[in-house]
Amino acid sequence: MKSKLLLVTATLTALMATSFQAQAEDPIQVGISGEPYPPFTYKASSGEWTGFEVDLAFAICEQMGRTCEISPTGWSGIIPSLNDGRIDLIMNSMSITEQRQEVIDFSIPYYFTPGAYVAAADRDLDIPDGLDGLVLGVQAATTNASYARRALRDSGVNIRIYDQAEQVNADLLSGRLDVILADQIAMAQFIEREEASAFEIKDTAPRHEAYGEGIGIGLRQDDDALERDLNAAVRTVIDNGTCGRLSEEYLGTDVCVYE
Repeated sequence: MKSKLLLVTATLTALMATSFQAQAEDPIQVGISGEPYPPFTYKASSGEWTGFEVDLAFAICEQMGRTCEISPTGWSGIIPSLNDGRIDLIMNSMSITEQRQEVIDFSIPYYFTPGAYVAAADRDLDIPDGLDGLVLGVQAATTNASYARRALRDSGVNIRIYDQAEQVNADLLSGRLDVILADQIAMAQFIEREEASAFEIKDTAPRHEAYGEGIGIGLRQDDDALERDLNAAVRTVIDNGTCGRLSEEYLGTDVCVYE
C-alpha cells in the first residue's frame, strides 16, 4: 500500500512539474493594435508585423529567455483583452498615465515623445490661440485625445475623434481637417510621405499630466514576476544599445530612455 502511495505521489509530482514547465514555456502574447501605426507597428510586404516596437518586443523577450508572439487586436479594446487574458502584454506606444494605472500595471518607460500639431505648410498657425474655429483630429483612446479635451477646450477648436490613426491622417490630406495632433515621431514619418509633402509639424504639445510618465509596456496588475523580468530586460536593451539601434533604424533618432 505504501509503495502504491509513493508511486501515485511521484506520478502527480511529475505531472505537476510537466504542467508548470509547459506553462513557463508558453509564448508571451504581445498585444499591438490591429490598425497599423508606422513606423512603430505595421505589416511588411511579406504580411508579417514589423516596426520599432515589434522588433524591440522580440529583443526584450529574448533577454527574458521567453518566446513571444505578436497578437493584433483593436486599439479600443486592447486593455480589456489584456485583463481578460487574451494577451499578456501591451506594447504599442501606450503612455503611462494615472487613469490607466487604475486598471493595469506598466513596466518602466522605454521611450518618451510629445504630441505634435501637423497642418498645411502654407497655413500660419498660432497654437493654441490660432486654433479657434478650426477642426482638429485626434485618435480615440490616446493621450493626445485626452490632452486635447483637457487643455484645448477653451481654445475654440472643434475636436474630431477617430478610431484609427490613418483615418486622421487621411482626413487631413483630404482637407476635412485643418490640423491634427498625434505622436511627434509618427508625424515626422508621416510628413516624409510623398502625399504629405505639403504638410509640416507646426508645434509640439507641452508636458502635461495627460501625457503621463512616458511610454511603457502594459501588463496585468498581478503579474509581479513578469513585471520584474520586463523591467530588467528593458534596462538591458537600452543599456546595451539594442533599443537605440532599432530606434535609429526605424525612427531616425534615439528616443530610448527608462528614467
